Amino acid sequence: MKFLLLILISMLIFCPACSIYRIASKDVSTNFHRQLKMEDVVYIERLDKPHEIIGYITVNTERRQSLSDVMDKMKREAAILGGNTITDIKSDATGTWKSLPAQNLVGNAYVRANFSATVVILKK
Repeated sequence: MKFLLLILISMLIFCPACSIYRIASKDVSTNFHRQLKMEDVVYIERLDKPHEIIGYITVNTERRQSLSDVMDKMKREAAILGGNTITDIKSDATGTWKSLPAQNLVGNAYVRANFSATVVILKK
C-alpha cells in the first residue's frame, strides 16, 4: 500500500511538468524539396519577396506555452518539409473550448490552442 502511495505521489509531482505538443503539417507542393537543418529556417512576419508556398503547419499545445517554444517546433517541421521560411503565424483556441455553453463566463480561459503557419521557399 505504501508503495502504491509513493508511486501516486511521484506521478503527481512529475506529470504536471509534461507538455504535450501535437504537430501536423500539410505539403501542398508538387516539387521535391530537400530537407534542411532547423537552423536554416527563419521567421519573416511579412513577405515582400517572391516566394513559393510549399506547406502549412499546425501545432496544438497548451495555451500557456511560449511562442518561442512553438516556433522551435514549427521551424523543425518546416525544415523537414524543405522550407526555408515560416510566415503568417496565427493562434486560435481549439473548437471544443469555443463551443462551451457559458462562453461569456469562461471568456478567454481556453486550455489548448492551435498555432498555424505557412511554410515557404524564398525565390532568388
